[in-house]
Parts: sequence; structure tokens; C-alpha cells
Amino acid sequence: MGKTGGSSISLVTVGVIARNEELSLPDLLRDIEAQTFPHAMIEVILVDGMSTDSTKAIMDEFAKSKKNDFAATLVYRNERQIQPCGWNIVIGASRGDAIIRVDAHARIPSDFVATSIATLESGEDVCGGVRPTVMKDPTGWQSVLHMAEESAFGSSVASCRRNADKRYVNSVFHGAYKREVFSVAGLFDERLRRTEDNELHYRIRQSGYKICLSPEIKSVQLARASLGKMLTQKWLNGYWIGKTLYIEPRCFRPYHFAPLVFVLTLLVFGIVGFLLANWMPFIVLVTLYLVADLVLSMCAIGASWPCDFRALALPVLFPLIHVSYGMGTLIGIVAGPFWRFKAGRTGSR
Repeated sequence: MGKTGGSSISLVTVGVIARNEELSLPDLLRDIEAQTFPHAMIEVILVDGMSTDSTKAIMDEFAKSKKNDFAATLVYRNERQIQPCGWNIVIGASRGDAIIRVDAHARIPSDFVATSIATLESGEDVCGGVRPTVMKDPTGWQSVLHMAEESAFGSSVASCRRNADKRYVNSVFHGAYKREVFSVAGLFDERLRRTEDNELHYRIRQSGYKICLSPEIKSVQLARASLGKMLTQKWLNGYWIGKTLYIEPRCFRPYHFAPLVFVLTLLVFGIVGFLLANWMPFIVLVTLYLVADLVLSMCAIGASWPCDFRALALPVLFPLIHVSYGMGTLIGIVAGPFWRFKAGRTGSR
């Protein structure tokens, strides 16, 4: 049972922020239109991050055509273009007793809102569900990228990515929040371009609220469709973990730093090998990693068999993902003190 106890929710805000999401946004808006929860009890708030494609036009058309289907359909602009600012616009403009965050690069089933609200009304303060990744119209190569993304070795061991029992967790994706939670814990930290949910969820837990993971709440995230986009995402995720350490280091779990430890160990053993002409520690580390890489790659291929022959590239993809993420974290840590000084003067919470 959550801190606020069970209560009836008469209006729910469904918020979506997007920048240049013209390819994925129409499907998500159709998902929102298909929700079984009474539309008279849903207000939809869409926030555009100064898109250069047709995202804003898609939002405006939805708001115009569906204005009588929901309690309200509102469109706002996020001139600062970063996610926490967009979510704070949603929270500030909302009238709902509960606020549901849905990423634009996602899909939700027709019972998503109903299940989320039922969980909140059962007495929870914040809730979310399992959120695996999927590919939109995947090619053979994209299916291989998806295998790497869904693998615990290639991406994350977070419970929300896979089926799990109902329990309390540190963080969730596509969360549903009772309004009171933001009044007590505060809004998203606008200094953070990523990891803003980890930091907010830490403050929520510190304020005495619980975050419930329910396997009955389901949604999916659309995975990056190219290797370049995937590696860029991993690098940026790591980079902002490094920077966020200067804001609130306690909001992360040990697994967030595994790629950093791997990269640092490679660098240290490489320097030792160069300075002392003793490459044995480096060779042992690389050998152990490659053995684990090959074994886990074969396990992933076996679990997805029959699959595209390009899955044989997994032993190469995993190191690329780990090094991108780990180097991003390292660079974020190095840049953090300079950024923290500047952001601390101009940022807001």
C-alpha cells in the first residue's frame, strides 16, 4: 500500500513530449485514441520540442480532430527542447489527479491507462510496468540489433525490460504518478538532458513514496533502427550518468557503472602493459571478456534460433555497446565539474 492510500481518480493526464518523431508519433496517438479507459476522464497533453519535421503539425491535427473525444487535448511548445523541461510543462499544465508519462518512441496497448489507474487506485503512489523493446518493420540486420538491445549482457538487467513479479523498484518507465507526488518530491531537474527519471525517482523514494512495478501494465519501446543510432544512444546514456553523479550519485545502481569499470580496467591494464612491458594482465582481462562475450552471444543466438545469419555479429556488437557506454560515462565524469558549476547557476529544479 502506498503512502497516499487508495483513492478514486476522476481525471487522468496522459502526457507525450516529442521532437522530430513524425514516424512514430502517429501510431502512438492512435494507441491513445484506442484506450478503453473513459475518454471523458482523460486529458491529453502533447509537447513539441521545436521539431523541424511535421511532429507539431501531427500534434495540432490530433488536438483539433479529437477535441470532443477527450476531456481536453492540448498542445504546447518546449522551447528549451530537452526532456525534463517538456515533462515539467506537462505537469504544470495538467489538471489530472494522476499523470501518466508516455515516451513518443513507444507503443501502448488499449488497456494501458486503465491498468495504470487501477494500480494507482489500489493504493500505489507511482507505478509502471514491463517495457521491452521492439523494432518497427525490422529488417534482418535490425533484428540482430534488437537481439543485442534485449540481451541483459548488451543492454540492462533492469526489471522493467522483462517480465517480473509485482514488487517495489527504484525506477520505472512510462510511469503513472499521483499528483501529490510532484507536490512533495518536486519536478524533473531541468539541468539533466537524460537520467532525469532516475534522479526524480530517487527524490520520490526519499520523500517516502513507493514505486510499484506491475507486470499487468505493459508497453513497448521502439528500439533504434541503426547501429550508429544505437551506439549514440548508449554513449549519451553513459555521458549523462557521468554528469548526474555531480547532482545525485545515489540515484544509480551498480549495474549502471559496469561498462565504466570495464573501460577503466582496459585503460589501466593497457597503461601498465605499456609502462612496465608486462601485457599479461591486459591479455588475461581481454581473454576473459571475449570468452564471456562469445558464450553469451551464442546463448542469445540459441534463444532466438532460427535467426538471421548476421546474428554472428553479436560478439562484435556487445563490445561496441560496452565501450560506447563506458567511454560516455568516463567523459561525462571528466566534464561534470565544469558543467555542474555552470548548470548550478542557471539550471532549475
